Amino acid sequence: MRKSIVAIVGRPNVGKSTLFNRVCRKRSAIVDFEEGITRDRKYQTAEWSGIYFTLVDTGGIVPRSDDKIDRAIRFQAEIAIEQADEIIFLLDSKTGITDIDIEIGRILSKHRERVMVVVNKVDNEKDELELYEFMQMGFGEPMGIAAVHGRNCGNLLDELVPRLNQVEEKDLFVQSDQIKIAIVGKPNVGKSSLVNRLVGEEVNIVTDIPGTTRDSIDQKLRYHDEEFIFVDTAGLRRKSKVKYGVDYFSSMRTIEAIHESNMVILVLDAQEKVSTQELRIASFAVRHHRDILLLVNKWDLIDKSNETFGEFVKEIHYEMPFLKYAPMMFVSALTGQRVSNILEKVIKIKTNSRKRISTSELNRFLLATTQKFAPAHSSGKHTRIYYCTQTEVNPPTFVFFCNNPKLITKHYQKFIENQLRATFDLEGVSFRMHIRGRSGEDFEPVTKS
Repeated sequence: MRKSIVAIVGRPNVGKSTLFNRVCRKRSAIVDFEEGITRDRKYQTAEWSGIYFTLVDTGGIVPRSDDKIDRAIRFQAEIAIEQADEIIFLLDSKTGITDIDIEIGRILSKHRERVMVVVNKVDNEKDELELYEFMQMGFGEPMGIAAVHGRNCGNLLDELVPRLNQVEEKDLFVQSDQIKIAIVGKPNVGKSSLVNRLVGEEVNIVTDIPGTTRDSIDQKLRYHDEEFIFVDTAGLRRKSKVKYGVDYFSSMRTIEAIHESNMVILVLDAQEKVSTQELRIASFAVRHHRDILLLVNKWDLIDKSNETFGEFVKEIHYEMPFLKYAPMMFVSALTGQRVSNILEKVIKIKTNSRKRISTSELNRFLLATTQKFAPAHSSGKHTRIYYCTQTEVNPPTFVFFCNNPKLITKHYQKFIENQLRATFDLEGVSFRMHIRGRSGEDFEPVTKS
């Protein structure tokens, strides 16, 4: 049995994201005094009295606006309404019923049996006397809450849960080997368009306005019996352009998404040079041992010759020499060019990341590598690596035992890294290397890959 879906809808700035965070018990959605912060649908599993359901936060609906983003928000909210098993129609006790509320009520009227009218910002018993006004919306008796303080939120959930599928924790299907992928890059490089292409529907808002995505949006996809979670993140801006408030928290969500993901897809714009922001994103992902796939988007807009592909690869490797191990794909989210190949490449990287190499294979590799180029130190001291073993997967972690870790130079560590990749096909994989002495003393781990 699947979890029920509960959508929170209403006009801008009535407290939808505040209620969403309250029910989910964490700051999952960005909340700010500025109107219109939530734009895409945001999904989160919530629980009450042992029953699990999916809660959906939607953007504020402005029914008659001709603004491009308002129209897109309205479209996303309408999708959430159609998908939802129950709908929380959130209103604001401080402003009363507005013309926009009435218009939204008309949109919801055909779903009357699934709608609960909830009035937010009912901070005390005196405010509850004003609730009778909201009965004219025609959805039955309203419930007053104060999402920011949690007042009556428990009562709301007590009334909501009996209307949902009774899915308990033991019934939840968890795919232990699913992979979470953060789609990162500058604003307006086409991250949301790529997610929409991969998933096969307009799950994220796409406009030509940079920075349309402000929160990190999760989308699940099953492909060849593999389950992926794609996280469309807000474009990371230069620090000098990030102001405290929405942009700040959007950047924090992007960094958090990288932390919580197994893999990072870095989207570049074929029409622009590699920027400082992209270098920082890539460096951050590498330092935190995330597998990486490079996508060069908008490839359809480039005038090409026989040398174009090679020139682009050479330029990107020059700008990002630490990412030469990452596979690179040239795609177009607009036309769909090569987008269908992305999932195959992701599966290949995932397989590589979970590869376990036997100790005997590693020691044969080590013997061949040291015979090709033996370790040496400028001091002239004898340097020897005795054996190697793999201790973990995802990311793979290799431990090399030697007579003195401090005698293994960074250049030689890089040499071993390159030989490991060439020998065992670790394309796209970020792995760890530890150099350990006889006494068990660890040298600072190598985190280049």
